[in-house]
Amino acid sequence: MNILYSLTDIQFNVLIASILGDGEITKIYKNSRRKNHSYREHYGVAQEDYRKWKISFFEEILYLTPRSCSVRSPSLPLFTTLYPHFYTEKGTKQIPLSLLKSCNLPHFPAILFMDDGSLSISHRINHQKQLIYLIPHIYLYLQCYSLEELTVLKQHFKETFGVILHLSARNDGQGFILKTTSVKETYQFLDIIPTVTTTCDSMYYKTSWEYRFAEEKKKWQSKLPDYHLIASSSERSKPYSEAEITRLIELKERRWTTQKIADVLQRSYWSVTAKWSDINKSQ
Repeated sequence: MNILYSLTDIQFNVLIASILGDGEITKIYKNSRRKNHSYREHYGVAQEDYRKWKISFFEEILYLTPRSCSVRSPSLPLFTTLYPHFYTEKGTKQIPLSLLKSCNLPHFPAILFMDDGSLSISHRINHQKQLIYLIPHIYLYLQCYSLEELTVLKQHFKETFGVILHLSARNDGQGFILKTTSVKETYQFLDIIPTVTTTCDSMYYKTSWEYRFAEEKKKWQSKLPDYHLIASSSERSKPYSEAEITRLIELKERRWTTQKIADVLQRSYWSVTAKWSDINKSQ
């Protein structure tokens, strides 16, 4: 385990999430000349910028091989140490339960989500009021892991990051994934990763609600140009005071970002977005 201490806390969280997600530790086959395991991660061409961003955390360990669309490492004692944590004696991939306690930085959920997750958006249309409500959900497609392992991971997310995830049955893999089931849970998840993901603009379609909302707005304007788009929020029923509304308008006029306004008003990003839409509609 001492060799793991050569990693910074950030590197540790990024690496563990990467191996859980798209990465793998290569096997050493019988009669191989290699003494140590190595890291490998395949990707699609469209995600090359994301992989470049990821390996920037490991300039001396990981490198890109664009021709084969993969991230690789040399054979290193580091991966030999990690191998038994991630693989059973039969070579089946597993969640390294003994390492989870150290996966306590936002880099861990951020990388796991960017590797194996999706931001899925459903919608509800109120034609009478000409409103379109967007309903976002987070999915972590970790069906290669067992129900018992995902249950432990789910508890880790709750205790470490304050995020509630739920098991959802699937017909592939070992039968289960993790997901959010309410808008509030989705926003809680997205709120813990911006300190990591803001520098990775190629993945904004997953990680930035502001970006994704703008993209959805473009799409719906072409279909229903007279309708207003609103991000569903559990806080929409909590009324804004006149002072809050005045302050919101003032800060918008000063070109403050939605997130900064939300911090000042102690509201969620999504609540401020929805309220600003209501204000514009009434003007």
